[in-house]
Amino acid sequence: MVVLRAGLCPGLTEDMIQLLRANGIRTVVDFVSSDMEDVAQKCSLSYKALVAVRRVLLAQFSAFPANGADLYEELKSSMAILPTGSPSLDKLLDSGLYTGEVTELMGAPGSGKTQVCLGIAASVSLGLKQHVLFLDSTGGFTASRLYQMLQARTEDEEEQLEALQRIQVVRAFDIYEMLSALQDLRDRLSQQVVSSMGPLKVVVIDSVSAVIYPLLGGKQSEGLAIMMQLAKELKTLAREFSLAVVVTNQVTRDSSTGLLKPALGRSWSFVPSTRVLLESKEATWEKVTTQRVASLAKSPRQPTGIQVELDIGNFEAREPSPATPTQGL
Repeated sequence: MVVLRAGLCPGLTEDMIQLLRANGIRTVVDFVSSDMEDVAQKCSLSYKALVAVRRVLLAQFSAFPANGADLYEELKSSMAILPTGSPSLDKLLDSGLYTGEVTELMGAPGSGKTQVCLGIAASVSLGLKQHVLFLDSTGGFTASRLYQMLQARTEDEEEQLEALQRIQVVRAFDIYEMLSALQDLRDRLSQQVVSSMGPLKVVVIDSVSAVIYPLLGGKQSEGLAIMMQLAKELKTLAREFSLAVVVTNQVTRDSSTGLLKPALGRSWSFVPSTRVLLESKEATWEKVTTQRVASLAKSPRQPTGIQVELDIGNFEAREPSPATPTQGL
């Protein structure tokens, strides 16, 4: 639901918005469904100006049909592909992270999801000079580890510090804090007041399951509704503002097959366009390995089942291994 705000359309000023809010009109739906004569009288506003604003809002937000050619041209002009910092992971993702989409990294605890997210943040911030919003819901974000990754990429201390400054970290330990942070971001992007952050290209959420799991007990229908509200917010941000959204998720074992499958169920499965499963390679008793296997579980562009090996110690990738089928995902 779109909230009325200055700059949303010509003629909609901050003074007008304050008067409308004082009379219970806060969203676009509230406004366009109101009687304009009644609103003009209650808010002491120009009826002509209100009608003009209403006409523009209807044109902007009504569900007019669009043809495939127009949508394709819009996609080509707005889409960007962002390198993750790992050549093999980029190959798995068909060149990198695509803006306008949600990409999910799933895996058991210790599989390297947070490390990969930190590597993506370092790559985009240092290599592309773009800003990253990192929403941390587990306390897993480690500034010292991120700094080590930047040091591995450049010896220039000034570049390292500038890259750190381009990564904004927000800690949101429950779903309401996370929704509030995302809605605040959407408001700032809509009003084009993100200059304090600079050009934003990536939003990382580590992890979605940590804030959604507590909702799925008890009155499950309410939890599912809030989960889908988060899903809608993420997809809207990705699509409307050409952002690459990266989320992490836990895995569970299928009771019938014993295979790993993503948590949060079927309802969430429609949210990410791409899913990558991270798994640890076997370690010996004397040494903990930093090697991980990344498998493509869902993709709009690549066949599922492709695997690559990653070294999350420095977030450096090895050559891809031959494609193998992945079942049950």
